[in-house]
Amino acid sequence: MPENHHERLIRNSPSLLVVFDETLASRALSATWEDRLDPEIAARDALSAADLFDFDESPELARQLAAVAQDGQPLVDAAAGVCMQEGVIPCRLTAWRTEGDGSETPAVVVSATDVSDHQDAITRLAQLQSQHRVILDSAGEGIYGLDRNGRATFGNRAAEAIIGWRTENILGKKVHDVHHHSRVDGSPYPVEDCPLYAALTDGEVHTVDDEVFWHADGTAVPVEYTSTPILKNGKPDGAVVIFRNVTRRRELERQRAEAFAEIKTLKEQLEQERDYLRDEINITLNFGEIIGESAALKRTLAQIEAVAPTPANVLVLGESGVGKEMIARAIHSKGGRAEKPLVKVNCASIPKDLFESEFFGHVKGAFTGAHRDRTGRLQLAHGGTLFLDEVGEIPLSLQGKLLRAIQEREFERVGDERTIKVDVRVVAATNRNLADEVEAGRFREDLFYRLSVFPIEVPPLRERVDDIGPLATHFLQVICKDLGREPPKMTRRQLEVLCAHRWPGNIRELRNVIERAVISSPGAKLRLDLALSEPPASEPRISAPGRVDDSEFLTDAEFRALEKANLVAALEHANWKVWGENGAAELLGIKPSTLTYRMKNFGIDKSRQSGRGLSSGAGR
Repeated sequence: MPENHHERLIRNSPSLLVVFDETLASRALSATWEDRLDPEIAARDALSAADLFDFDESPELARQLAAVAQDGQPLVDAAAGVCMQEGVIPCRLTAWRTEGDGSETPAVVVSATDVSDHQDAITRLAQLQSQHRVILDSAGEGIYGLDRNGRATFGNRAAEAIIGWRTENILGKKVHDVHHHSRVDGSPYPVEDCPLYAALTDGEVHTVDDEVFWHADGTAVPVEYTSTPILKNGKPDGAVVIFRNVTRRRELERQRAEAFAEIKTLKEQLEQERDYLRDEINITLNFGEIIGESAALKRTLAQIEAVAPTPANVLVLGESGVGKEMIARAIHSKGGRAEKPLVKVNCASIPKDLFESEFFGHVKGAFTGAHRDRTGRLQLAHGGTLFLDEVGEIPLSLQGKLLRAIQEREFERVGDERTIKVDVRVVAATNRNLADEVEAGRFREDLFYRLSVFPIEVPPLRERVDDIGPLATHFLQVICKDLGREPPKMTRRQLEVLCAHRWPGNIRELRNVIERAVISSPGAKLRLDLALSEPPASEPRISAPGRVDDSEFLTDAEFRALEKANLVAALEHANWKVWGENGAAELLGIKPSTLTYRMKNFGIDKSRQSGRGLSSGAGR
């Protein structure tokens, strides 16, 4: 059939055009299409639709083209594979039927658009999207995007894991309404205050570290986040939000804060222990503090040995200055709590209004002037020993609380409802007669019995005459060492004077006398006469036969010989009567048991001394 005008137009078209007859046989093919055909196919006299299109991959296309030819139903933008020299290429087809004008039969015109480059772009875009998705999903922080209206455009796996919302369920929704609608206390969070959206209006980066996002299950998730604007032509066109769950970090911060608070408390407690125990650390806690060999002292030491290993409370009784604190130290050092603190409380020196705070401690703000927490002495002594010196001075109003603390091993600080457990051993000391105080209603009877489980009475110095010499010598050495001086010599006469004194102030008075004497002695001679006034005339004085000049002094052997001679002289004067009225013990001013012990110690026996007189003690 000769080529008509329209077919010539199609053949000369730069586009991919083909005209089929009603049987889908080719009547005209554009030169552009023909040039791209396989030469073998192009050489055929007639081409069918099956020669030009890949019906194997697109069987539906053959039916669609047949419908166009038969029914005139147009085909618009259909996907098809077109057989070209380089292979099957993707194209988009549009086909329609044209009616003849009487001399021409109807025809089907097909226009094909090569979309292979577009398909490559789509493939590359899909690959990029996949890569970006992998990158986003590999991030540990939650990430999602917002459009200019604050609607979610994408999200990663971490975001889903942190807030529990599936990305596909929140795309296109305003994220503030999804998980940022309320504050941590449950109060509404107005959208105009939301830092997430602030980046969409001011174009600034907003970082927040103290808010919460709401999980899909309704729980609050502590987060920190940064909202960064996406700028287009210098104006915000969206935002990227990066956030992380800080629950674990907040917990670690809380634990750290608690640890710091505990360290601070312990530091303050250690500082107070340092203040309370500053005078204790340079003292050797052993029997070396207790000087003497007298029978009365040995009885006391035997009591210490017996009670120290036990947990029993001890009440140390004795006159002022006899060394009750030394007894308490010895009990502590010989017991199972020796490695723990010994905390001393001088009950006589604490103002009445501060007793409770001093014993039990207080919390900040408990009363005017309580500017910080304070640890009480009872808590400081936990695990160790609490030494209550002058226990009779404790106010009656506080004795009940102290009794409960000792009995129940627990107490509350002033201003604090929290109960504190303690484990302390109590050693109390007093120069009062607590039984009389109980009788007078000034001391609780139950507290008295709780404290006096094991009473120890410390003998006064006047009953420890044998210990006066060793104590005086000890104090002389210690005081001279503190003053950086050579100790002066103590004469026999001075020892006699010291032994004859009644010592109402006991050991404390003896030490003071020796210190005054050292200070008053510029040279090598001890000026005891300036430190100790003469005793009353009625006081008995020790008189030793053969007294030598005051400038001389006694060796220990001479001193003991003099003491033995003095005992023998008193026994002979009493006709060897030890006990009772006008007995040797009464003449010497000591207990009969003390005299008996000394006689045994010196080997004094009436049968051995008969006829020997005092020559053995007379000395030179």
